[in-house]
Amino acid sequence: MWLERHWQHRTPLSYALYPLSLIFRVVSAARRSAYARGMLIAHRVGVPVVIVGNITVGGTGKTPLVLWLAAFLQRQGMRPGIVSRGYGGGADRALEVTPAVDTSIAGDEPVLLARRSGCPVWIGRDRVAAARALIKAHPECDVIIADDGLQHYRLARDIEIAVIDGARGLGNGYTLPAGPLREPAARLATVDAVVVNANDALEAAWPEACVMRLEGSRFRNLADPQRHARAEDFAGKRVVAIAGIGHPPRFFAHLAALGMTFEGRAFPDHHAYRADDLAFPRADAIVMTEKDAVKCAAFASTTHWVLPIDAVPDPRLGPRVLRKLEIAPSK
Repeated sequence: MWLERHWQHRTPLSYALYPLSLIFRVVSAARRSAYARGMLIAHRVGVPVVIVGNITVGGTGKTPLVLWLAAFLQRQGMRPGIVSRGYGGGADRALEVTPAVDTSIAGDEPVLLARRSGCPVWIGRDRVAAARALIKAHPECDVIIADDGLQHYRLARDIEIAVIDGARGLGNGYTLPAGPLREPAARLATVDAVVVNANDALEAAWPEACVMRLEGSRFRNLADPQRHARAEDFAGKRVVAIAGIGHPPRFFAHLAALGMTFEGRAFPDHHAYRADDLAFPRADAIVMTEKDAVKCAAFASTTHWVLPIDAVPDPRLGPRVLRKLEIAPSK
């Protein structure tokens, strides 16, 4: 989006939009205060709720962290469920997302979460209704992980984890529409954990922050999942890399760090791919993110490859979450 280029700097446009930014900030603060004072009701759903969100617009790496957190809690003997807003037509109501659900109904991220986490996944714009529906359908779940929803205060939470993109940080520091912030930077002082996606330098701003790395080097063929490849297997080939995520340069930088040479093609976040979008007749290989792959599998060929990515957060994060869960109210 062209506006995002201005969000990284203080430009004449951002200054012109600053008065609107102040209005947005006041309204946001008033809404949060209303929930804090009990003027608006935050609803509990019967089990502890962990929010994984951000205070900026755009991708920060929340989905890989949600997958890591789900696996971590499962290793502790817990049975997590995941709720998300969803981006398809099904987001208008509480809907269970299975690995086989079409992304046009549920959205790309929820389908990816369902396929990789092994947890029940439900979506809905009303996160309270989605969480309650999940628990009713899966009463064995003893903790809810909310993918996004830091500003969805109607859903009462026990733990808040805010993820920051290490490449873009907080942009120009302004709230919408003059900058990328959904809430002022001071909001980070109130969360239980700040996770910085791959930038040690940003720890100085938040001394208790946890750095998270995104790791992945083994590609899987989208048409033949039994075939795998490493970056070096693409040496000397004409490679096109596509990314329809919140911040495509992050994926391209990851490929470059693996030593790959490629032509990068960025698509809008949540782009609904068609076969024509992947028509690169001169390409020997087309590589993509998992989020892209869940939408491209139906028309994939043997030239299409997906790179699974795993979050590796600071070792302090897991124990911090467990300590908070121990004191979380049961109802």
